[in-house]
Amino acid sequence: MTHAAATKAAMWRGTLAVVFSACCFGSISPLTVVATSHGMALESIQSWRYFTSAVVLVIIGLVVKPPAPAAGLGPWYQPRTLFLAGSGQALVATLALAALRWLPAATASFLFYTYPAWVTIITALRGLEPLDRTRLAALALALGGIAAMVGAPDAASLSPIGLVIILSGALVYALYIPLLSALQRGRDALDVSRAIAVGGTVLFATWSLSSGTLFEIPDMVAFGASLLQGVLSAGSFLGFLAGLKVLGNVRTAITSTVEPFWTTMLGVVLLGQGVGTGTIIGGIAIMGAVLLLQRPVASAGVQSSGDGQ
Repeated sequence: MTHAAATKAAMWRGTLAVVFSACCFGSISPLTVVATSHGMALESIQSWRYFTSAVVLVIIGLVVKPPAPAAGLGPWYQPRTLFLAGSGQALVATLALAALRWLPAATASFLFYTYPAWVTIITALRGLEPLDRTRLAALALALGGIAAMVGAPDAASLSPIGLVIILSGALVYALYIPLLSALQRGRDALDVSRAIAVGGTVLFATWSLSSGTLFEIPDMVAFGASLLQGVLSAGSFLGFLAGLKVLGNVRTAITSTVEPFWTTMLGVVLLGQGVGTGTIIGGIAIMGAVLLLQRPVASAGVQSSGDGQ
């Protein structure tokens, strides 16, 4: 296999990994609705979700036995790594949930999915990845697809508090992606995934214990939905990090915008929601962005976590 063919194959594998991750992430929201509708507190749901994810990933690590981290790097379970990996994920989730107190879900979703724009801008300003016409076109397609699916927000209806919170969540996520790239340097994706899950478990368990909701489980439907989220999260963490290592920050961020399309389709199947023209147009635009991102960037090659991201 030629170098060009190997590079193209690696990019497709990375893209499929991120798409798989996005579908897993996109399944979390409907399951959260199920659990909360049965009376389970959000912090308790997240605690059991991350605990289950941590158990699954630790077991996988015992079976697969990933390579040891590069020289000079501590194990994945050292406190600093757990804090950085877990706190970033927990902060993003908390901001996204808090914004729903002031914004409709559709508006919050659109505003949060501006994060690929933040990633593109940040990486360009730092000189980490080129901002070429292909990426700009893919970014426009992806954001246009999100707008078509959930509807562009009406500026007159936006709460200033909700606007600040959800855009802060998008910005935090944009900063968190390069942090994950940095944590992956010299480490296996499974190690970083375990750090995210264990770190998130500690933070959310602390929150739910302080609120007294950790063991308030209304029924097995709510509990089962929380545990299933954990299994899906394990897959999403592994897929996202595996793709991030190959695709780089911008491609990974834009490819991840298939998530709301998947969530919409899941709502059609599970909740009987209708499919509007905006959903169809948005899905086509997002998939077009994913395909457009397969075009190689001149003199860039395959982006990896070792190129300064």
